[in-house]
Parts: sequence; C-alpha cells; structure tokens
Amino acid sequence: MSHIVSLLTEIRDAAAVRAACRRLGLSEPVQGTVKLFSGQASGLAVQLPDWVYPVVCDTATGRCQYDNFQGRWGEQRHLDRFIQMYAVEKAAIEARRRGHQCTEQTLADGTIKLTIQVQGGAA
Repeated sequence: MSHIVSLLTEIRDAAAVRAACRRLGLSEPVQGTVKLFSGQASGLAVQLPDWVYPVVCDTATGRCQYDNFQGRWGEQRHLDRFIQMYAVEKAAIEARRRGHQCTEQTLADGTIKLTIQVQGGAA
C-alpha cells in the first residue's frame, strides 16, 4: 500500500545535516557561533553555494537562521535543495535504524520518491 506524506522539516539531527552536505558536495558543517549580516547565530553552520552568509541550524530547536537578503546574497533554491536532502537523509537514517530498507528515485520534477520496505510490504 502506498502513502503520500507531506513534511514540515525541522533540522534536529546533526548526522543528517552532515550527510546532506556530503550528498550536495558542500563543506562539512561547522559547530559554533557565526556572524550574519545583522547579528550572529549559534549552531551547525552550513555554507551553501554562492551564499554570502551561512545557514545556521540549531538542532535543539529545529530552526535555521540565515540572511540571504531576499535572494540577493544567496539563491533560495540552494536552501530548498539542502532542506530536501536533509529530509531524505533523516528519513533514510530512521528507516535503517528500525531495520527497514530504503530506495529512492528522483522524479522528473526534482522531487524524491523514498520507498521504505517494511516487513512484507512498502510504507
């Protein structure tokens, strides 16, 4: 049986952040406090392609802070892609942790279909 799932992604798993960065060919995220344009933020700093300031993921709250000046200092599509890869990596980590197998397929529109095999069927 197939199920369609919609997610509101909170960034809470440092291992999934690192896996998403590796998958996207980004530098390893750095834990610490970094300067943004109008202040600073603490957490895992992820440097996205051509972004002036990093995205800072606070895994305690699940929230990310960033300043891309409405796209002038970094294209939103890079952040969207990072969040998508984080969600895929987190789902796969949790599925494997429970002993399930995962397969994924990138669809023509850029979405990713993740299939998780659960005892005798797919979830």
